[in-house]
Amino acid sequence: MGLKIWSTFLADFLRQCGGYAVIDGGLATELERHGADLNDPLWSAKCLVSSPHLIRRVHLDYLEAGANIIISSSYQATLQGFEEKGISREEGEALLKRSVEIAREARNIYNDRAAKGSWDDFADGLSNLKCRPVLVAASVGSYGAYLADGSEYSGIYGDAISVKTLKDFHRRRVQVLANSGADLIAFETTPNKMEAQAYAELLEEEAINIPAWFSFSSKDGTNVVGGDSMLECASIADSCKQVTGIGINCTPPRYIQGLIQSIRKVTSKPIIVYPNSGETYDGEKKEWVASTGVAEEDFVSYVDKWCEAGVSLIGGCCRTTPKTIRAISKVLSSRSHRV
Repeated sequence: MGLKIWSTFLADFLRQCGGYAVIDGGLATELERHGADLNDPLWSAKCLVSSPHLIRRVHLDYLEAGANIIISSSYQATLQGFEEKGISREEGEALLKRSVEIAREARNIYNDRAAKGSWDDFADGLSNLKCRPVLVAASVGSYGAYLADGSEYSGIYGDAISVKTLKDFHRRRVQVLANSGADLIAFETTPNKMEAQAYAELLEEEAINIPAWFSFSSKDGTNVVGGDSMLECASIADSCKQVTGIGINCTPPRYIQGLIQSIRKVTSKPIIVYPNSGETYDGEKKEWVASTGVAEEDFVSYVDKWCEAGVSLIGGCCRTTPKTIRAISKVLSSRSHRV
């Protein structure tokens, strides 16, 4: 498929979905709820080694809640990070591919159950079990995520890090994920303009023949966490032919509205939002601090406003759950029926 077609990939998908699409919610939150211990530099990627069945279970929970897009468990899975844990380059590449395979397996299981009308595993009586378009997005976390020191939430990498450093760091992982069977690559929680530039150049240099989205994080509603303007970052993403959507993730819901307006000024591509619950991450203590977290009902009260501002893909990030996604799905479904 040509790059020109990639640029409209999400827009075409949205038409299949009835105008709006639901993204899944927090992965690590749910893995921990299912008993996984993620106190590790690999974070959720640790489960690729220790408990892949839990990852599949969480993907299925989100599909059952109404998700149209499930994001692989490769956010903190880097070849460098694996090597530091004694995992060879070859094994690391296999684990990256496995993250996408697990998501694809979950999609297949879900589709089989939906086609057969099997409700056995869903006891809550609120199942959204029906055949619908589903994409698998391969997650790429920032350089800061690999450092596991909270710098993905500050965007401060130091003077020694350049666009070239970041391209070299991400290059092989992006190549592997582009050939893993994923439908697109999700570059998530991008904290600064430099990393967005590195991604855009990498996609072009490697002629990556798979669509991508860029999503940025903010803690003030105007700039990305590293201090660069959202307007500039979104412009970099918009200029990249492979980028099919631009958005915001891991950002408190209260900041989303203003950020949408900034992105809309520089792009006509679909806008994606999947905020966190509104809590704050303490990078030193490696824990979420309940500051102004919002309940599921409050979170969902924003959804109509975001849609009116021009958003068409909505989900959740850290600390959101299948309940959040089910509630978002209901709102977007009712909007689709009104379109």
